[in-house]
Amino acid sequence: MGRLTSRRPVLRLGPEGERRRLDSLAAEEPLEIRVGGRPLSVTMRTPGHDVELAHGFLLTEGVLGAARDVAVARYCDSVDTEGRNTYNVLDVALAPGVEPPDASLERSFYTTSSCGVCGKASLDAVRLKTRFSPAADPLEVACSTLAGLPTALRTAQRVFDSTGGLHAAGLFTGTGELLVAREDVGRHNAVDKVLGWALLNDRVPAGRTVLLVSGRASFELTQKAVMAGVPVLAAVSAPSSLAVELAEESGVTLVGFLRAGTMNVYTHAERINRAG
Repeated sequence: MGRLTSRRPVLRLGPEGERRRLDSLAAEEPLEIRVGGRPLSVTMRTPGHDVELAHGFLLTEGVLGAARDVAVARYCDSVDTEGRNTYNVLDVALAPGVEPPDASLERSFYTTSSCGVCGKASLDAVRLKTRFSPAADPLEVACSTLAGLPTALRTAQRVFDSTGGLHAAGLFTGTGELLVAREDVGRHNAVDKVLGWALLNDRVPAGRTVLLVSGRASFELTQKAVMAGVPVLAAVSAPSSLAVELAEESGVTLVGFLRAGTMNVYTHAERINRAG
């Protein structure tokens, strides 16, 4: 298995002069996800929790609905120049009766924010794929609980402490209990790992939970929350316009700029208990 960090020499310059030292960097390696031996996706990720990542990705692509939909997930031989397995190819075998992912171009456009497809088409794609609607989820979260989540997630970011170069995502109960936290160089990978954990632990649909992300709330991350049935998505930074549109339509409470005890609630504020 690949390492989470890498040590590299660096020249540090500052008012005190210059000095050479070793610096810890967040590891970044490709992971090819195959389904039934057929290549489906390649993502640059931080090694670790790859099975969760694959499960989360396939969940939010509408392929999986439960852990039993996967017969087995295993690494393929992917050797480096010295003949060692890099563990950078993961093959997922679906259970009998589970439809494989649609290989057409039409289904792939909403998996990345750089594809250039119009907003209406992106929203239509999610609408067609959604299995678990968060709209009717009765969760109510106190303002004070939400305000404490960034600190709880930051405390769980062990690799960030040494590198400063990772995104994080955490899944919390409505009372602020951290269920799982994951770090990755890709914000979408961190979310996939969290939601993959939820799928593998029979917590999908992820009702009565809050998904917190350490950066901005993009359309892609909102789509992932919707597909997993998460009723509240919170971000420490800004949401995009299409993320807000999707959250509003899908019944997700979207919170942005969650920091220093303040927050902006963009959609479905009825879930936020302002007295708490």
